Order: sequence, then structure tokens, then C-alpha cells
Amino acid sequence: MNLRLFFSLVGGSFLLAAYAHYFTDNEILRFATASLAIIFLAAWLGKSTESVAHYAGDRIGGFLNATFGNAAELIIAFFLVKEGLFDMVKASITGAIIGNMLLVLGLSVLLGGLKFKEQTFNSKLAGHNGSLMMLAIVALFIPAVFMQQLPPAEIGKLSIVIAVVLILAYVLWLIFSMVTHREFLSDIEPHESEAVWSKGVSILMLALSTVFVAIVSEWLVHSVEQVSHSLGWSELFVGAFVIAIIGNAAEHSAALLLAIKGRIGAAVEIAIGSSLQIALFVAPTLVLISLLLGQPMDIVFTPFELAAIGVATFITISITKDGATNWYEGVLLLTVYVILGTAFFFV
Repeated sequence: MNLRLFFSLVGGSFLLAAYAHYFTDNEILRFATASLAIIFLAAWLGKSTESVAHYAGDRIGGFLNATFGNAAELIIAFFLVKEGLFDMVKASITGAIIGNMLLVLGLSVLLGGLKFKEQTFNSKLAGHNGSLMMLAIVALFIPAVFMQQLPPAEIGKLSIVIAVVLILAYVLWLIFSMVTHREFLSDIEPHESEAVWSKGVSILMLALSTVFVAIVSEWLVHSVEQVSHSLGWSELFVGAFVIAIIGNAAEHSAALLLAIKGRIGAAVEIAIGSSLQIALFVAPTLVLISLLLGQPMDIVFTPFELAAIGVATFITISITKDGATNWYEGVLLLTVYVILGTAFFFV
């Protein structure tokens, strides 16, 4: 897309969201315009990150992509934590994890498979990704099991320990995948970053896009609770499907375009890698941030959320373990996503 047109869309969506936030009382309009702005701002943030990563080199660039890849979701969740909407925070984490594994990967595999009969990628990387997601399920399952036996204070301490351990595991995974075993896990056609601007402009764009995402995220959070009540939607459904899709829109489009071009390995890396970032980095980071805000959030997820993450992980591992995909496997992933979405809507 032409950069001038792109920034016109970014600026126009931001001004529309600002007008709705400051000059109207319609919460649904505020939510809709803020959601639209977040989608374009997340795309701007993604372009900025890729451009900075190009100049930073492979190792630091990979870390930047890992850190800022889910920045929009992290910022939205931060304001949800600040408002004390812990149920919606956990639902949005759940939605981001299953959305990447089922919706993003499903569409990528389906659309890529319609053009190419079979696409292959690094099966070793798929195996490690599956093991990491199983770790995330175990880490989320343990607090839920022990919740009935421990007092709230102890649950809080357990949540902090698990959060720290998960972040450590994530950092060690970055070292393992990008430093010590990089040659074993690299794909045939790795996702390459593109320098859209000069080094200085890229850093400035990254800073500005992060600030604007933070501003609009706060507007979005201020209206989301009222909108969920007005439409009769549960916080679980809004967090798991509406907010999760909005925050991850930029990565959705990137994965689809790569799959259509025959680069399914890069698409899988974006989809599953993003789920890993949410489970191993974003979720535990929010637990620690909540302590600083004086509103401690535990890491106890509901049985519905745990079931959804478990089912999504199970079928994703089943489909990706052989390092090859076809269009029907995309249908299977999307079918599970629709089933979960319908179930969450009626909960």
C-alpha cells in the first residue's frame, strides 16, 4: 500500500475516534471508531517494528519483533487491568491465543492451500512450538486446580511465581531459537524485515505509533464495558473474540499474505509465535504489572478458557507436527474456532 494512503487512513481513523470520544455520548460509536483506529495503528506499529528490526540486525531485530509483535494487545490489556476488568483481561488473553492458532493459522493454511496443493515448513520448529504451548497450558492449569485449596493470598503468590518462571522460560526460548540453535530452527524462506524508513525515522515512528496505540487503547477500554452491557454480550465473549481480533488485526493480514505467496513457514511462525508470546510473556507480564498498579491480578483462568486453549493447542499440534499443510487442515482449524466462538457467545 502507498505510504501516503496508509497514513491518510491512520490519521483519519484516529481523528474519527477522537471526535467520537470527546464530542459524542454514543458508547457504541466510540467503541467502533476506537476499534477501527486500533487496527490501523497496529499496522503502523508493525511497519515501524519491522523497519527498526532491519537496522538492528537479526538477533536484536528478532527480539524487537517478539517484544513489539503483541504490543497492541499488551497495551489494551494494561488499561483493562488498570480499570480492574480482570475477567475481560483473561478472556482477551485466551482469545489472542486461540485466535492466532485457529483463526489466523486456519485462514493462512486454507488460502495458501487453495493456491498450492501442499506447503511445507520446519517440522522441528513446529515441535518446539507445540512443547512450549503445552508448558503454557500446564502453567495455567495448575493455579485453577489449586484454587479451591489455597486462600486468595496464597493464590496471588503462586501466580507471581508462575509469572516469573514463564517469563524466564520465554527469554531462554529466545536465546535457544535465535542464538544457540538458530540454524536448526530457521525456515527455508524466513520472514524478512523491510526497512520502510531510515534508522532515525524508524525509531521515531516506533515511539509515535506506540504512544498513539496507548491513547486509543484507553478510549477503547473506557467504552468496552458499557458496549458489552448494551449489546447483551458477556465480558468473556467480548474479551476472547472482539478485543482479541481487533488487537491482532495487523498480524492477521501479514500471515495471510505470506501464506498466499507460498511462505507458509513464515505464516506459521507469526501465528503460533504470537500465541507463544501471549501465553509466555504478555499474560505473566500483566500479572506483574497489576502489582505495580496496586490491583493484583491472579493467573487463575476459568474452566471455559482453559478448555478453549487446550483444544486449540491439541488440534494445532496435530496439524503442524508433520511440517506440511493443505487447505482442508485450514478448514479443520476454522471449524474449531467457530465452535468455540459460538460456545463463548452463549456462556
